[in-house]
Amino acid sequence: MHASRFSQLDRLLTDTREWWQFMPFSTSQSEWEQRHPALTQWLLGLDEPQLALFRQDAGLLAGALSRWIPQAVAMHQLATLEALPQVERATPRGLDAGIPGRKWQQLQAFNGVLPALSLPWLEWCAGKGFLGRVLAATHNTPVTSLEWQQALCDSGDAAARKLGLPMTFVHGDAFSPQSSKYILSQQHAVALHACGDLHVSLLQRVAERRGQAVSVSPCCYHLIRARAYQPMSTPAKQSALTLSKHDLRLPLQETVTAGNRVRNLRFVEVSFRLGFDSLQRSVTGQDDYLPVPNVQKALFNDGFEAFCRWAAGQKGLVLPENIDYAHWQRVGEQRFDWVERLELLRQLFRRPLEMWLVYDRACFMEEAGYTVTVGTFCDKPTTPRNIMIHAERQD
Repeated sequence: MHASRFSQLDRLLTDTREWWQFMPFSTSQSEWEQRHPALTQWLLGLDEPQLALFRQDAGLLAGALSRWIPQAVAMHQLATLEALPQVERATPRGLDAGIPGRKWQQLQAFNGVLPALSLPWLEWCAGKGFLGRVLAATHNTPVTSLEWQQALCDSGDAAARKLGLPMTFVHGDAFSPQSSKYILSQQHAVALHACGDLHVSLLQRVAERRGQAVSVSPCCYHLIRARAYQPMSTPAKQSALTLSKHDLRLPLQETVTAGNRVRNLRFVEVSFRLGFDSLQRSVTGQDDYLPVPNVQKALFNDGFEAFCRWAAGQKGLVLPENIDYAHWQRVGEQRFDWVERLELLRQLFRRPLEMWLVYDRACFMEEAGYTVTVGTFCDKPTTPRNIMIHAERQD
């Protein structure tokens, strides 16, 4: 089943590459308008309430964009997942000590869809062992928590001992070959929001070591060691798609959990960067986007001119005197509005691309002889990264 859905998504994403495999930052509004006049007019005609509505309703967006992208509705349907059945598991009082509220909700939801296999647990990339706490307390089975930061191991171990939980913290590198020894045949390995290659390495090692079960919620697909995405399964290796790290960021660009402060900060940062980019094009005469490094957010409090001087220094660019910084700041804000509308267009492909990646992982585990279930363990406001892949050996 997963191979079939992967193939369908792969065909649709390949056929629609021009609509999502580009960089809005460096896309000229005038050139885009020449190629897609009607779509451009529609995008520019959207007011803020309409933009907000389409951002929150992927089905509505797919229907609206199907006038220009006929594959839109089919892609949306293929990328829609059913919720996994939840089991209420009572947690002892005090178990949530030191755990942020939203994280606590995620942990309870993740635990609620895990099958009770009565196996010991391996918590991969454990941090302070928050998930391990919940598993140890609600399943009455021991947990081995692998974490590479010694300070987090120490903190998690102290909390587990205080709570009287059967947890053992192991200071180790998930990428090291030595970490494979902690994956046992009779064991249930778990990883909640392990980034990029970290959850990939867990799936690969469980398959190699013939672990009984593994459940992961993927996150941060772009955090990979290779320059481009390395497909896992046979159908993904046969795909015509090549995914850059920029492409792999697309599934993460959701704002359902962002508050006003985060959105306002994003507006300032992005408009400043776009304003500086327009300024440097004027100064250098080179009509190419010039990326600048990440910066401490406090710099934005110093204003647009200070950011431009910093960015110019980073790129070895000498700025002339008497620059009208207010003008270029307005240009950046105008470009921000255009980029936001292109990002709305690309939003259509966020979940489909994420499901392409998820089904690649599911197919890989099926090829290794596992029965695989894919579904959501919570709603998107709790976390946009709400997908679980559960693979279980049946022999």
